[in-house]
Amino acid sequence: MLGPVVKRLAAFALGIAALTAWRSASAGPLKTWGAEPPEPTPEAPPNDVAPPPPPPSSIGTPIGEPAPSEARAPRPPVGPGGLRYVLEGIEVRGNTTTLARVILRFVPFQRGATLDVDDKELSLTRFRLLGTGYFRDVQLSLRRGTKRGFVVLVVDVVERNTVVVNDLWLGLSADAEPDGRARPLTAFGGIDVSEQNLAGTGVALGGAIALADRQLALRSRFSDQAFLRSSWTAEAQLLYNNAKDFFGNRDVLVDDPTQKVAQDFAVVSYQRFGGKVSAGHELGSVATRIFFDYRLEKIDANLPLAASHKRGLDIEAIDFDLPPGSSVLSTVSATLVHDTRDEPYLPTRGWHLLGLAEASLTPLGSDYPYAKLVLRGSRWMPLSWDHVLRIEGILGSVFGDAPLFEKFYVGDYTDLRPHRALDLAFDRRAAPNFFSTTIAEVRYGDYAARLNAEYRIPLYRGRQSIYGVDFFGSVGVYAVANGRDLVRPARGYAGFHQAPIDLTFNLGLRMDTAAGGIALGIANFLGFIPIRSGAE
Repeated sequence: MLGPVVKRLAAFALGIAALTAWRSASAGPLKTWGAEPPEPTPEAPPNDVAPPPPPPSSIGTPIGEPAPSEARAPRPPVGPGGLRYVLEGIEVRGNTTTLARVILRFVPFQRGATLDVDDKELSLTRFRLLGTGYFRDVQLSLRRGTKRGFVVLVVDVVERNTVVVNDLWLGLSADAEPDGRARPLTAFGGIDVSEQNLAGTGVALGGAIALADRQLALRSRFSDQAFLRSSWTAEAQLLYNNAKDFFGNRDVLVDDPTQKVAQDFAVVSYQRFGGKVSAGHELGSVATRIFFDYRLEKIDANLPLAASHKRGLDIEAIDFDLPPGSSVLSTVSATLVHDTRDEPYLPTRGWHLLGLAEASLTPLGSDYPYAKLVLRGSRWMPLSWDHVLRIEGILGSVFGDAPLFEKFYVGDYTDLRPHRALDLAFDRRAAPNFFSTTIAEVRYGDYAARLNAEYRIPLYRGRQSIYGVDFFGSVGVYAVANGRDLVRPARGYAGFHQAPIDLTFNLGLRMDTAAGGIALGIANFLGFIPIRSGAE
């Protein structure tokens, strides 16, 4: 008599074991986006913000196992793009500081929508979250919902320090005394720091300072990614610059009653004070945004009465690109940004495209009638041996009478001269001029272009205060010119040498740290090695 009972108990035990194994297998994610999942944090309860509690009839039903009333529900359809599910909700996990609503601001999917597992927006959402700078790692995955054909989108994040150094400037330059006499060597420096995620709200506060001999620049910034809980980004900035600049190639003559000695350069000093307000919004995708800016500044310039220098073989008057005394700058601009990078500091793949259009508002009192267009694009490509190749192109043009700090500065396009920091130009020297061209005659231009290639070799990857270190080498060509350099090149040059182009290169390290991204290059120091130049 015990035989049938034993057989039934054995069959029941086998059924329970099979059901347990099936439930364990079905509990895993259906699909995951992100190569390195974050470390689990079971002690922190998940911020389940979107899925509602299941109906009473299905409470306690394991994830992946349909309730009895749902047993005959249809399977999820397969469309042209791939397997599709109905999005039951979104679950955010791992965030200890950042509010869930701030994270959901970057997730373009809504509860109840049809979700295609092959939708590129899923990968772009991960890249966009990484691009905020709030997180060290982001992983998206799907798990089964409470009904067959329904899924929950799980967003796992690992937060990073959000007090970061956005930029750091340290270097050496060659400038001039206020009386125009050349000085061989001076130091400059500066730092740009911000709290990118104040109290987890997505609000950013930042400030920057740049210093050099008799030069000072200050910035303060505010940014809210979801202004007044809306889908718009709002930004504001205040600026102050006490700056000087250096003009003249050779044989400089300056009409300045205060100076009694011969001058190597004509020195211009000026002050700027003003601000900018911006509004931004996504444009069709989480990877594409557009910004609208309005800027208003007051400028006070102290110029020599007149000055001349030698351009090529001719003596010409120097145009300082600033009116003497007080003036007003008022502009509006639109900036379009498309960003699909997989990391903000050491990307291995993706695009970063930027287009800027700016116009001066002369009807509203601006003293500078001009328009400015800039196109910039970079693409990162992973190579099969884990190295990274970046191709970058820049093209810009100014139409009209822009102030000198809005023109294209030759030092911003060659790595062998200090770039401007907060619009301060530190160096008086001309471009290195490897090709012996008219680039030696150009300091500021209305037209600029650059094509650059960078090769990056990973050296270190970690999870503590230093997340990555890469060695990089770059090489490129660039051009900076005014209209007359194109239609009436400086005399004394012939053929190819009439084109204002030159070579640029750099070597160094790029690092992703808890304090932000840092680049260390040697090109600035190599720039002090004597190189043939028409201006020397």
